[in-house]
Amino acid sequence: MSKSIITNEIRCMPAAQRIVIVGDGAMGTVCAIILASEGYGVSWWSYNPDQAQELIRNRENQRFLPGFPIPPEILITSDDKLLFHNVFLVISAVPCKFLRSVWQRLAPHLPDDLPIVSVTKGIENETLLRPTQIIEEVTGKRPLAALSGPNIAEELARRLPATSTIAGEDIGLCRQVQKILSSRLLRIYTNKDLLGVELAGATKNVIAIAAGIIDGLRAGDNAKAALLTRGLVEITRLGLAMGAEKETFAGLSGMGDLVTTCISPKGRNRCFGEYIGKGKSVAYAQGKIPGEVEGINTCRSLVELAQHHQVEMPICRAVYEIVSEGKSVMQAIADLMGRELKSENTDS
Repeated sequence: MSKSIITNEIRCMPAAQRIVIVGDGAMGTVCAIILASEGYGVSWWSYNPDQAQELIRNRENQRFLPGFPIPPEILITSDDKLLFHNVFLVISAVPCKFLRSVWQRLAPHLPDDLPIVSVTKGIENETLLRPTQIIEEVTGKRPLAALSGPNIAEELARRLPATSTIAGEDIGLCRQVQKILSSRLLRIYTNKDLLGVELAGATKNVIAIAAGIIDGLRAGDNAKAALLTRGLVEITRLGLAMGAEKETFAGLSGMGDLVTTCISPKGRNRCFGEYIGKGKSVAYAQGKIPGEVEGINTCRSLVELAQHHQVEMPICRAVYEIVSEGKSVMQAIADLMGRELKSENTDS
């Protein structure tokens, strides 16, 4: 199927049935597959024309989500100009590192007020902005929401039971997305705390790197349980300092996503950390993981946010020192364990 055929079909799709997926990674792939299976018209955008043609030719994302056929009714393209014709919703599934450049490219073609739902998890290094803030800064004021939760892409593609949270200030948009995505095996909850949901989704990736390091060291279940518990404390502490709601961090996008990311053998951040725990270099570990390891960049942003809001995040700082400053894993653990003794219920 040629690009010209694809774009002609896009132009003819009815407005009430069309959703655009921006991003060809694992989560973008599974979003496209799920929506198509629910009867929605789906246009799926890849930044790279060669990658788009490969997806069209193979009808499978062999790089990021192999083994799951892409339904023939999903229209795949890298054409920016025709992408947003007759569209009522956009799902942005672009890694945080590339989010700004992708939306700068697409913004000139984006209709005013077209809602965008972000599934990106991260915090931009240079600006410390969350994904929806980046999108708004680039594309202008519009309805925005974030979808987050314990959602391993491969499990969603296998149609295993799952839950997620859609968060945003526009409750109408959240309820619309809730209805669109909810199905017999996927239950969506709404949440008004966009800040907390996005912050939790970003921070858990850093804790997951630490969890992988523990797995690589074979440090045991006691250590991992302690890491998840104290990691959640750090996530919550920063969130409250920034104005998020405490309940969010005990929910699906907080504790739920943290647990999944830290225990799943498919989680990129945990797998990256496991290589580090086994003594491999950062460069080697990155090379073994398909897709973006969001926690690597996020840990730098979290260290800056923690300093700005004057909160302690020793685990996140330790991950940053290991992956960015060359600190040894054993020294980082010694420093964490050697911190001043204090009450569990204090703020630090």
